[in-house]
Amino acid sequence: MPFFLLAAAISFIVALVVRRLAVKWQILDLPDNNRKKHHSPVPLFGGLAVFLAFWMAVVILFSSVRFPHTHLSVSSLIGVFIGSVILIVVGLLDDKYRLRPAVRLIASALAIVAVVVGGVRLTAITNPFGGAVPLDGWMIGDFAVLANTVVFFWLMGMMYATKIFDGLDGLTAGVVGIGAMMIYFLTHNTKFYQPDIALIALILAGACLGFLILNFHPAKIFLGEGGGLFLGFILGVLAIIAGGKIATALLVMAIPVLDLCRVIYLRLKTGQPIFEGDRRHLHYQLLDYGLGHRQTVLILYGFALIFGLTTLFLPSRFKLLILFLLAVGMFIFGLCFSPKENKR
Repeated sequence: MPFFLLAAAISFIVALVVRRLAVKWQILDLPDNNRKKHHSPVPLFGGLAVFLAFWMAVVILFSSVRFPHTHLSVSSLIGVFIGSVILIVVGLLDDKYRLRPAVRLIASALAIVAVVVGGVRLTAITNPFGGAVPLDGWMIGDFAVLANTVVFFWLMGMMYATKIFDGLDGLTAGVVGIGAMMIYFLTHNTKFYQPDIALIALILAGACLGFLILNFHPAKIFLGEGGGLFLGFILGVLAIIAGGKIATALLVMAIPVLDLCRVIYLRLKTGQPIFEGDRRHLHYQLLDYGLGHRQTVLILYGFALIFGLTTLFLPSRFKLLILFLLAVGMFIFGLCFSPKENKR
């Protein structure tokens, strides 16, 4: 708990400082009366606060606590840090200069490469019907082709799900915080006991909470490009190093991930560029149905919490069934609902 509070305090304090700097440098998100309905310009750069809070607390954790066995090597930790720096630096540049989507995509890929080179491995994933599916059988020298391919697409999906889901005040920070807490509970109990990973997950949750104080509606600061990518990146990495808890993170993030897949499908179907923003996303559609901003965010928090809790109590085959039913429901909802305005 001290590390949770430490990360929350750092995140809140740094967010206050960053907010002033963003206002001074005029790095602001301007309302457009369509997708961006805030009434006045809101400072960006908030991801920097979460980044600094997370890594400062992690450094203090490993400097002050001696674990009998660590599940994250020094090289892996360095790889995750380098990947985080890439995302935050490119994100800050994008907040200021509006980089091309291809640049952001390349930065995301480089962040994943840093993680893989650092030694983060996914050797197997749980088979919902019993046992595990090995991923380290297809090797080219020391390179595990299948395992690293799964890691690449997993982390890329998590990053862009959290980035695109960051359309309402407090939505991404809150959902990622819930996901981090689920990983904490799973790695803190006796069956999956990983105290180092549990505390790192708790630090991530604390960093999200501290930032959320200023990010909840009406937001006084936004995550920005780098912040959305960073949160999905760290949550995705935690799911891997926590013994392949991909199902846990996927269920908590089920709505953002499935929403991303659904919107990409609809954009491709209509010939719209996949990186062009619109109001097809679930959170915008709920607003168009007449729900309030806070009401929509709290409903999506509730879904994330409920799905996350199922990972603590239900066997894997039931998790798979929940994901399938949710996917079907979301696609039916999205295909039957016509938003008032799709284009920017």
